[in-house]
Amino acid sequence: MKTFQVSILVAERPFYEGPCLSLQVPASDGAYGILAGHRNMIAALVPGTLRFRGPDGGEQIAAVSRGLIKVEGGQVLILADTIERPEEIDANRARREAEEAQEILLQKASIQSYHAAQAQMARALNRLRVKEQQTLE
Repeated sequence: MKTFQVSILVAERPFYEGPCLSLQVPASDGAYGILAGHRNMIAALVPGTLRFRGPDGGEQIAAVSRGLIKVEGGQVLILADTIERPEEIDANRARREAEEAQEILLQKASIQSYHAAQAQMARALNRLRVKEQQTLE
């Protein structure tokens, strides 16, 4: 199977840069699977599970938040607000964040607070989902 070059970057650090066999990302219009030779595209990322296989064939997963993906000339660039491997996720903290977001949603505050709480809830629940996937594997 052919590889392609991928750069996965977050504000604090590069997450992964190197060859990749396959990549799956959550996008606003559904999940995208990417292999070598994929057509050029740009898409918005949404909170979800990012999966990729390195040249050794081993699959890695991570919780990804909002961001974007660009595929051009056989190379992939992912820019995301946050990306966390399952072992980096504090499940208790994610539960607290989800509870705090739920409280804000119930208070029926301003529309801006409501949307911020929805985003916080989505990120927290996604982090918990990815953490649980690690324990199942």
